[in-house]
Amino acid sequence: MTGHDTEKQPQAEASDLPGNTKVTREDWLHAAMEVLISDGVQSVKVLTIGARLGVSRSSFYWYFQSRQDLLDQLLAEWERTNTGVMIAHAGLPAPTITAALNNFFRCVVDPKGFNHRLDFAVREWARRDDTVRAALDRSDTARQEAIAQMFARHGYAPAEADIRARVLYYQQIGYYALELSETLEERLSRVEGYLYCFTGQHPAPSEVEDFKRIARSLTE
Repeated sequence: MTGHDTEKQPQAEASDLPGNTKVTREDWLHAAMEVLISDGVQSVKVLTIGARLGVSRSSFYWYFQSRQDLLDQLLAEWERTNTGVMIAHAGLPAPTITAALNNFFRCVVDPKGFNHRLDFAVREWARRDDTVRAALDRSDTARQEAIAQMFARHGYAPAEADIRARVLYYQQIGYYALELSETLEERLSRVEGYLYCFTGQHPAPSEVEDFKRIARSLTE
């Protein structure tokens, strides 16, 4: 559980019965996520989200038992997407460690990949809720371990793989925390240097160019 729910379940209205429902569970979750990002968890309320979606709050109860259920599912969605996408990219097969790192970088340059604004909204939420804090700690650990495994698969000793994973992960989270306003081209101009810094190996020119091409296509 992630808090106390004080909103009571109303009787469903005729306009909210299956077949007449105006919005889906995913619509509610997406709207709740937008409110979480823009205004914080204290503003994630059934009435507020219903007004944003243009529906009465009774339709909410076709998908969620309570506000608390919504918060729990919202947290689970964050773990499934942000943590899941980062772990998946760290685990993609690659012939070299620099190519593997390029795979990892794809999830942070893809607008549909890692959502850093959502991540920081959850981090702020965790300051107020021990259960969310535990979920955040669990996710941070899982992400770091997945990156460490990426290095280990390419021959790095366990201790070195762990340190390189921490440096890479902390740098990536810190990059967003600083709210840097670099353009995509500025970031891409440093790819070769980043790859060498994080791995200790010089990337092949083709790996650098392939990543630049992919990054530009993902952000078009």
